[in-house]
Amino acid sequence: SGLLLGHFMRASGIDAVIVERASAHHILGRIRAGVLEKTTVDLVERLGLDVRLQAEALCHDGFNLADGERLIRIDLADLVDKHVTVYGQTELTRDLMDACDERDLEVIYEVSEVAIHDHLTDNPYLTYTSKDGSAHRLDAEFICGCDGFHGVSRQAIKAKAGNSFERVYPFGWLGILADVPPCDPELIYANHSNGFALASMRSTSRSRYYIQVPLNEALEDWPDERFWDELAVRLGPGPAENLVRGPSIEKSIAPLRSFVFDRMRDGRLLLLGDSAHIVPPTGAKGLNLAASDVHYASSALVDFFLKNDREAVGDYSRKALSRVWKSERFSWSLTKLMHRFPDDTPFEREMQRAELDYISASRAAQTSIAENYVGLPV
Repeated sequence: SGLLLGHFMRASGIDAVIVERASAHHILGRIRAGVLEKTTVDLVERLGLDVRLQAEALCHDGFNLADGERLIRIDLADLVDKHVTVYGQTELTRDLMDACDERDLEVIYEVSEVAIHDHLTDNPYLTYTSKDGSAHRLDAEFICGCDGFHGVSRQAIKAKAGNSFERVYPFGWLGILADVPPCDPELIYANHSNGFALASMRSTSRSRYYIQVPLNEALEDWPDERFWDELAVRLGPGPAENLVRGPSIEKSIAPLRSFVFDRMRDGRLLLLGDSAHIVPPTGAKGLNLAASDVHYASSALVDFFLKNDREAVGDYSRKALSRVWKSERFSWSLTKLMHRFPDDTPFEREMQRAELDYISASRAAQTSIAENYVGLPV
């Protein structure tokens, strides 16, 4: 979100500096999500930074919900006349980083001791320590907190100024990345008595797979062979027949949470992305919500600087949160539908079965899922 917003500021002739805790090498080594809504792709296109995306991305006209031996295809193209784009977040980040020098967007990497000052005044500023140990101060008109859930931006807002809403899920996703072709041309979200599974991909030759595991699981207890065996069981016989196995090149366990902080603007401080909200990865909304924050924030800041319109910035939080809560609802509902919760009774299991059975036969239900999956309007 910081890179995307910075590029929009520079494209409008507004000065911007990105202050980043990590190194460029570390950022490009992180494996992240890769399903992009049309809104996200449109933002990158507007910046003219979509050349590699258009050449390498995969266009998906649908995805699947699996329940035992049944695949329920949600036909996005037919239901809502839209599609999603599969393009790794790491690759999108690389495109934005590569364009910084050419577009005069300054990025200062490997900083520490970042602090926000006077954001409730018209003269906020930032202090930080660079990697050589020297202290610095940046004076600004606005500070945009794109520093994640554990960053300093949200912490700079007094607790009484906003409310936090959170749901921590009692399981995580064990994921692997492997250089093997995907088992299906489209994503599969699987509901199984052993737990959830997801079959996804980064390209036609690199696959990303996940299975639900308890939070206390250890990676060393999941050698590749055990993972592949369990994945095949959960995906069901059809996808399992097409499953190509190979050595994992990355393996990790990610916890899941839903979180919203309901004050995304405090004076001259704006929060974007994970600093203000977290969604479980079910439904692929995290990256896309950060992009929609950029849409609202960049529009408001451009109006402020170029049109002297101060009301736009004042309305940023309301507009962004309206879309955030709708995306939170979709991610939460899909997570509830497709996962096993430790305290679920046979009743909850039958409700999942009934819901999936209803979805399989109802165009109205599939349309609702499709319009949320491709992304609600901004």
